[in-house]
Amino acid sequence: MMEPNKLAQDSISRSDFLTGGLAMAAALSVSTTGAVESVFASSPVALTTHNSRKGTRAMTTITTKDGTEIYYKDWGKGPVVTFSHGWPLNADAWDGQMHYLVQQGFRVIAHDRRGHGRSSQASSGNDMNGYADDLAAVIETLDLRDATLVGHSTGGGEVARYIGRHGTKRVAKAVLVAAVPPLMLKTAANPEGLPMELFDGIRAGLAKDRSQFYKDLAVQFYGANRSGAKVSQGTLDQFWLWSMQAGLKNAYESVKAFSETDFTEDLKKFDVPTLVLHGEDDQIVPVNDSARKSARLIKGVKDVYYPGAPHGLTATHQDQVNAELLAFIKA
Repeated sequence: MMEPNKLAQDSISRSDFLTGGLAMAAALSVSTTGAVESVFASSPVALTTHNSRKGTRAMTTITTKDGTEIYYKDWGKGPVVTFSHGWPLNADAWDGQMHYLVQQGFRVIAHDRRGHGRSSQASSGNDMNGYADDLAAVIETLDLRDATLVGHSTGGGEVARYIGRHGTKRVAKAVLVAAVPPLMLKTAANPEGLPMELFDGIRAGLAKDRSQFYKDLAVQFYGANRSGAKVSQGTLDQFWLWSMQAGLKNAYESVKAFSETDFTEDLKKFDVPTLVLHGEDDQIVPVNDSARKSARLIKGVKDVYYPGAPHGLTATHQDQVNAELLAFIKA
């Protein structure tokens, strides 16, 4: 794991940023606490629901209060599990878990965050409050109850902020996988965090050449730069494909969201069984400043750490993650 202090330089080139771990914010998403107001003045209410395939729940969208169209996919029948993806990916990043749980008798739902994948590239609301309200719109429109909310990286922040803003009346359990909470940014109250220069470097990489930035980022995301790593070219390629579907403005603004949002108070509001999963060789969201801190803030949490596992452990350690999810949800 690199030392964050080595990244705090006046200027950081794209290559320095990558080798130094500037990718660390890569799969995240959150918003500045108290500094960015949500576009939603109240609880979101979806205005319309569209089904492109009559008689099925496939290829479905909802339209939120501010007119943003949110794509989601809805598979299977049974107890509900929702999935919130990381930055700058989309719902397809959860296919390995969704397909597995459908076969185990669950109904699984994953949406593309605003500005990502097949959802609208909204000009506003690209902050954690907006993301959480969009998740609430999906949950309320589909009238989901007793759901298990699963979030990876930025998606973990989305789940935490959802619980902080909307409570747990529709939630049975929560799962945070390689998640960004409590806070990524280095501050006086969080000296172990990552310096602002790191996140400025991410924004610079996006603005200059986001396509190459995403290709380089995929390597650290899945730990393909580690000795003995077995990460297929297909896995790296799909990361790039998913990333390029995110709007530049949306991805750019999301950097502030995932790096500066403080989820401490959100985590303290968790009052449902919670599982925390994290790889110990996560080069994107360092485990000691994220999962281990979150575990101390959530009452009765179960935390599991995978030696040598990278940030993208839902792909590299898919079987282990799936087994852990199933056992926790069924318990």
